Amino acid sequence: MKQPIVIAIDGTSASGKSTNAKLVARALGYVYVDTGAMYRTLAWYCLQKRVDVDDEKAVANACRRWKTSLECKDGDGLRSVHLLVEGYYPEREIRTPETAAAVSRVAAVPKVRDWMKKTQRECIQFGDLVMEGRDIGTNVFPETDYKFYLDASLAERSARRAADGVNENLAARDQRDSQRAVAPLMIALGAKVINNSAMTSEQTSGLLLAEIRQRLEQRR
Repeated sequence: MKQPIVIAIDGTSASGKSTNAKLVARALGYVYVDTGAMYRTLAWYCLQKRVDVDDEKAVANACRRWKTSLECKDGDGLRSVHLLVEGYYPEREIRTPETAAAVSRVAAVPKVRDWMKKTQRECIQFGDLVMEGRDIGTNVFPETDYKFYLDASLAERSARRAADGVNENLAARDQRDSQRAVAPLMIALGAKVINNSAMTSEQTSGLLLAEIRQRLEQRR
């Protein structure tokens, strides 16, 4: 049986990971996985249960005990994986400013990253994947031949966040992500780096698709 293909798209905040991963997944008919949403779901859960997100032990215990499942759903021409908590997907709740403020602290907990890696690797049950995050090519699926790293200038990324109505200190977020002890944000070995500061989403996804299709052709 053929092993499913995993396309890993890592990168900094507001570098276009989500938009381009969705465009690539739609174009190829692959399943889209937003790993950041999984961390946001845990952050939301901790806030709901009044778990102190600065208490590593408490967060790790919450992650060990919560009842979750993976579900693959169709919508807007895209199949995507959702992490359900007791059968519920908190789609809107994980996008609030409160959840956004907590997620980087939750994501830095080593036991959380262990749990997330195991769970994210289980997504392969749904078939070929386009998985976006910050440690897919370095930690979750380091064996994949399809690794990409998206980036853009700090000014451009900040402008994108502002256009979305979000006021976030991206320089501080970059520092937290790259300096955490476990699975820090870094360019995976063999990853193709794309700086899309002056590019549209269509141009970026076009580059990704051209590279992916070339590699897929070489595999045949």
